[in-house]
Amino acid sequence: MKCTLTEPQVDLLRKIAAAASAMPIPSARTQTSWALEQRDLIKRTWRGSGHVAVVTADGRYYLTHGKHPRQVEAQKERLKGDAAQAALAPAAGAELISRLQSASGKITIPDPAAQSRGRWRAAYYDALHNGHIPTGHKLRWNGRQRGDCVFTLIDEEAEKAAQPPPVPAIAVPETLDRPHRLVRATRKALGRSQGVVDTRGKPGAIPLYLSRSLADRALRIMYALLTQAEGRGYTVEAQSDLEHGEAAHMVAIVIRGRAFPLALTERTTKVPHEPTPQELRQQEHNPWTRLPRYDEEFNGRLAIGAPSGSWYQHSYAYSDGARWTLESRLGHLVQDLERLAAEADRREQEKELREAEQRRRWYAAVTRAREQQIEQHRATVLTEQIRA
Repeated sequence: MKCTLTEPQVDLLRKIAAAASAMPIPSARTQTSWALEQRDLIKRTWRGSGHVAVVTADGRYYLTHGKHPRQVEAQKERLKGDAAQAALAPAAGAELISRLQSASGKITIPDPAAQSRGRWRAAYYDALHNGHIPTGHKLRWNGRQRGDCVFTLIDEEAEKAAQPPPVPAIAVPETLDRPHRLVRATRKALGRSQGVVDTRGKPGAIPLYLSRSLADRALRIMYALLTQAEGRGYTVEAQSDLEHGEAAHMVAIVIRGRAFPLALTERTTKVPHEPTPQELRQQEHNPWTRLPRYDEEFNGRLAIGAPSGSWYQHSYAYSDGARWTLESRLGHLVQDLERLAAEADRREQEKELREAEQRRRWYAAVTRAREQQIEQHRATVLTEQIRA
């Protein structure tokens, strides 16, 4: 049983203990009182239209000592057998390594007490500093202060072989000397806009929504991504479709016949709304008019992914972060697109196999039914002949 309490639980326990009689439990604190009752810290009864509660002896002990009596008893039991468990710990690092090699490289000690943990700690540091660890291996220890102690002897070569290959980086050029055809069309669609760039919904252009100052960087990123996709044998298309009766234009990377649309936008941050003079005048004439509390402002971080409302909206998305840039995540984006295409191919193959199995079963059932019909007809004719 979990014996620790949260701040709301401790606060409710104090109020119940301070009450002169059984304290009514507010409806908003029902779950909190139930948790206290499960830990035997209070007793609840139904009175009138709600619960009332009184503190138990365990509850007063918890308020006095800050621990549940069960925790104290468990600690005493651990300390009682601590000396015996410490005697089973390895005496030195060489013995620890020997035990790990005999146990396939991993030993787990369930939540040892202080003396036992200290003996295992001493063996670990002896193995670490006195050259007992075999060449090409490393010793790992989890649970230094609390919880289970887990010692693992790791083969470094095997660990490196088991790791996935690094994702290749995609180089983004500093300038666009010979831009991609879609980048060239997008640059033309930008026109002379000075504030906000918005090419969403423009045919033949890459969907962008960002500050004008970031337009050049966004185009260089899209150039690197699109040329990398074409270099891998995929196609890049500007597509148009109907959505809710209106034309929708997008740019997509097509992998084995599957189109993955892309949009590059600038992330926004909420800032307090400052009313304009026009809004203030409007509010004077119409006092019930509610002004927005926040505005969305661009924060300089670019993000790329599936457009909002598309089938793949939450399947792939990357952006500038505190420790990385969007340029360093383009390889991960391409890898995600390839993974999604492979998963779609696998689902389609599984569907074809299921449909083929269903057809096979259907034809087998039809054949059996036909054979049964022939046998039944023959039996009927033979019965009529015998009766005649």
